[in-house]
Amino acid sequence: MTVHKLTAPPSDAEVDAWLGVLTAAAAVDRVPAPSRAEVAGRLRVPPLPRRAVYWARDDGAGVASLILFTDPGNAHAAYLDVLAVRPHVRRRGVGTELWERVRTELLARGRTSISTLVDLGGPGQAFAESLGFENVLPMSWYVQDLTGEPAPLAPVPVPAGYELLYWPGLVPPRWADALAVAHRAMEDAPGGDTDLLFLGWTAQRVRAAQQLFIDRGGEPTTVAAVTPAGEVAAYTVLVVPDPTDPAGPRGLQHDTVVVPAHRGRGLGRAVKLAMLAEARSRHPALREIDTTVADENAPMRAVNAALGYRRERAAAVFRLGL
Repeated sequence: MTVHKLTAPPSDAEVDAWLGVLTAAAAVDRVPAPSRAEVAGRLRVPPLPRRAVYWARDDGAGVASLILFTDPGNAHAAYLDVLAVRPHVRRRGVGTELWERVRTELLARGRTSISTLVDLGGPGQAFAESLGFENVLPMSWYVQDLTGEPAPLAPVPVPAGYELLYWPGLVPPRWADALAVAHRAMEDAPGGDTDLLFLGWTAQRVRAAQQLFIDRGGEPTTVAAVTPAGEVAAYTVLVVPDPTDPAGPRGLQHDTVVVPAHRGRGLGRAVKLAMLAEARSRHPALREIDTTVADENAPMRAVNAALGYRRERAAAVFRLGL
């Protein structure tokens, strides 16, 4: 069998083949499986301005996707977003065949570094290490289960001098610049030896990232703590990739940021608690919220524990120099 590169836009049959591989792999690896709408959105809406490349085995045994960074300073790097093989054909060279296609693409485009997120203790880690990837940022997945009877939420404690604002979809234009400034506080988040240059965010980039979630069929929501002077002192972002998922929608907690000058006042907990209440209100069928936190980020791990997140599995960013 051969591996072919998907052309844009992929056909319904190609989307279904991708979904079949990811669903089969997720069932054995005990990780959340994406919905069809989520897979279709990711395959059909490119992560501009980055470039994405997709491959699939003709027999439906495996799939792979690569994201090539185009930001100045990061044009040497790439991210292996997916490399999945159906469980019944693992250890038969399918993964290696897909990797060789990825590697050929990397070398042809002059890339010298590639990273990927891997669950620890499973086949993904063993395969990555066999290729020479190294663990450069240990982290863990944390999950908040919302399928049981919801406990009553206490009023969100908002520290004096701050106001909580809720932005479903795109951030309003008048707050986009302030949100971009706050996002730059991510620069001091644990990054390990990931070899990527942190780039300052602009209002345009913030709204483009949110628009990508929307174009792929998802619903992003931002909760921000703001000051009377118009600063965004803290914020958190929740994305529901497929609000219509027949299995019940799932939320992904993305950035939670507190600007250094406003830390130590409970703002991280406030915005995350407010987001939880907002998510329950907007998506009553929401079954869980997943997030990753670097192991060395003790303050955020403490906030998550206080809000009921449980550690589900260990993971790490792995990197390979070419």
